[in-house]
Amino acid sequence: MDIKIHKEGEFQFVDEGKGNVILLLHGLFGALSNWIGVVRHFSKKYRVLIPMLPIYEMNMKKPDLEGLVDFLEKFIAFKDINEMILMGNSLGGHLGLIYTLRHQHMHMVRQLVLTGSSGLFENSMGGSFPRRGSYEYIKERVEYTFFHPETAKKELVDEVFDTTRSIPKCLKIVSIAKSAQRHNMAKDITRIKVPTLLIWGLNDTITPPMVAHEFNNLIPNSKLRFIDNCCHAPMMEYPDKFNKILENNLIT
Repeated sequence: MDIKIHKEGEFQFVDEGKGNVILLLHGLFGALSNWIGVVRHFSKKYRVLIPMLPIYEMNMKKPDLEGLVDFLEKFIAFKDINEMILMGNSLGGHLGLIYTLRHQHMHMVRQLVLTGSSGLFENSMGGSFPRRGSYEYIKERVEYTFFHPETAKKELVDEVFDTTRSIPKCLKIVSIAKSAQRHNMAKDITRIKVPTLLIWGLNDTITPPMVAHEFNNLIPNSKLRFIDNCCHAPMMEYPDKFNKILENNLIT
């Protein structure tokens, strides 16, 4: 299936299927296409929504986590979503944690799902910020996200490379990455009451398995599932395994 991107007002998003809402949040270098396996599988029984986060394309007064969460709140209000399964990868998981803490008293989030989430520790881009102008460097850094480097298709590398060629986009990326690194949530996430599912790559080099265990220890009502021979984006590297774990642990 091709993912259709809708445009309404200031928002660009995917909206597939009908039923209970699963809302997906991509990471710093992520794209809507990162979730295509989840959309294909779950849009048969659920309504799957993916907002395009305004990391570098749309105007945002505050290029930091707070600005992104403010945007997410506006999108959820715009789509009139009252209850959902909220799932995020990498930076998207970090946003999901903040949103959940802000709104769990309103029962906006039925279940939180994190995969390779930042919020405790993240080795961004393998320990360095994006270097402009070197395609081979960007290719190496994108491949670093996966246990199997061939998962990083040329289209994905091209997309990241084009992004890093823009000075304004790089500045926003660095600003948001630094905001995420400063915003450690170890003391906050102990207050999360929402059932939380952690799906992690056992070979994640960006948010290593110890990070997953720490999330599991700190979030009271959480369960952790690992996928072997898998790095930072399990939903891309092993979509079938990821979907099976998710389906078997969703709260309906």
